[in-house]
Amino acid sequence: MNNLGGASQLRVTNYNQILPIIEIYPCLQGEGSRRGHPCFAIRTTGCTHRCYFGEQGDWCDTWYSSIHAQKGKFSFYDIIQMIESSPNIKEIMFTGGAPTMHPAIINEIMHLAYQRNFFLTLETEGSHFIKTEHPIHLISLSPKFNNSIPKLGILTPKGKKVDQKFIDQHNKYRLNLYAMRQMIDYHQDYQLKPVCDGSHENIQEINSLIAELNIPRSKVYLMPAGRTRKEIIKAYPKIIELALKEGFKFTGRDHIIAFDDKIGV
Repeated sequence: MNNLGGASQLRVTNYNQILPIIEIYPCLQGEGSRRGHPCFAIRTTGCTHRCYFGEQGDWCDTWYSSIHAQKGKFSFYDIIQMIESSPNIKEIMFTGGAPTMHPAIINEIMHLAYQRNFFLTLETEGSHFIKTEHPIHLISLSPKFNNSIPKLGILTPKGKKVDQKFIDQHNKYRLNLYAMRQMIDYHQDYQLKPVCDGSHENIQEINSLIAELNIPRSKVYLMPAGRTRKEIIKAYPKIIELALKEGFKFTGRDHIIAFDDKIGV
């Protein structure tokens, strides 16, 4: 996965080709500073990480785009059709998996957003820097801390036993501070949206990261871990109290509260 140095060279040229995209749908943004905004969700498949949040949150809530990554289902033409079917929506949320694995698609999406005057949010774990021809409006960084590391010997959502190779893959691109700094400096705006389990260690890691990146506390949204409505609701009080104590913002996860662990919402 190379950085996008010559952005103009990376474009989607065949709009009918099936891309590594597994979900496209209109929704309300459920997290962060754009929470409640109508948008088009576009989810890529494939991920650099294998997140497991233990008793606080179980496996990644989109494990089907990461741990057991599905094959792509949609073309760029499908995205255009979706956008034209809902003319009142003027935002796009591009997420994954790890969407920076697919710089050409992101660059093409940003061209589309620029042409149609759409606001684009890119959700990323921060593993790689990409340089689009038109800078992205909002980079939503969700860095993965020690509370995301899978435990040796546990079973994945489809029953695969976690070995050291699996853990090493998760850690390979984790906390790439240089790439995060590049993303912050190049694109238009950013927010930091870490999954917080409420532990002292986790808060220390968050504080250390924002100090190293020189990020103001007003840019940080603590987000509770959880794959189901029950897990999220249980975590809310502790994370809200921590946000108040530490001077951070709090973000809920409205899509999980509304639809539980349903996919494609």
